[in-house]
Amino acid sequence: MKLVLMGTNDWVVPVFDAVASQHEIIAVFTRAPKPAGRKMILKKSPVHEWADSLGLPVYTSTKDYNFKPDFVVVASYGVILRDNVLNSAPVINIHPSLLPKYRGPSPIQTALINGDTETAVCLMQVIDEVDAGDIFMTNKIEIGENDTNEILEKKVSDVASEMLIEYLKNPEKYPSQPQMGTPTFCRKFTNEDTVIDWNKSPIEIHNLVRSIGGRTKITNNDVKILKTKITPDGKLEILRVHPAGKKPMSWADFLNGHLWIKALGFHNVAI
Repeated sequence: MKLVLMGTNDWVVPVFDAVASQHEIIAVFTRAPKPAGRKMILKKSPVHEWADSLGLPVYTSTKDYNFKPDFVVVASYGVILRDNVLNSAPVINIHPSLLPKYRGPSPIQTALINGDTETAVCLMQVIDEVDAGDIFMTNKIEIGENDTNEILEKKVSDVASEMLIEYLKNPEKYPSQPQMGTPTFCRKFTNEDTVIDWNKSPIEIHNLVRSIGGRTKITNNDVKILKTKITPDGKLEILRVHPAGKKPMSWADFLNGHLWIKALGFHNVAI
């Protein structure tokens, strides 16, 4: 089949790579490069870099869309599609949640931050309303208590690759079904959302860290909390941190260099 692929983020790359080995990719659409780092150098999206590595034609605006593929495949693209795309071919979306739960831009992170024990990958029809189209296939995914965003994205990517390959073998085998239930929505997280409120429960802080990361101030110094776990007695154990201006290190090493911190008595933290 001739496919147009539309996506942006890391977890999409293995999915697109799997389908590209079996089908003809006539175009790849992704978000435009954005300034990144201290020097604000323009950085291409992971999907853009992947497409470049295979010599595939890349576009960063759907205004340039003028194709007639067999299917358009969309995954974590972040762009509202208009009629020039929707009317050109069947458009299918890979959405990583158990729809209609978590329609919107951050279903993986939201499932983690809410402490969900399962999520899903849905292969669905793209319509004008965001994430509201009929569903062709659904596969559930278990979420472990210490799964991070990176781990869950890997699970989603593996399942989505298998689903998309299977669907494209025989699309008629998978008739669409309307979404059932009351929709819930998720939002895009910001840097402010990563600030830790130490008055929250250990599990709430743990879920924040493994979802979008956490940060705090220790005597006016910014420290990112990179990894945590919950101890058998229900306390939060900090495992790895990244102090501003230094390399990431274990919490134990950080404490050894700042013995006085132990006297602060972090709320709900095992020290």
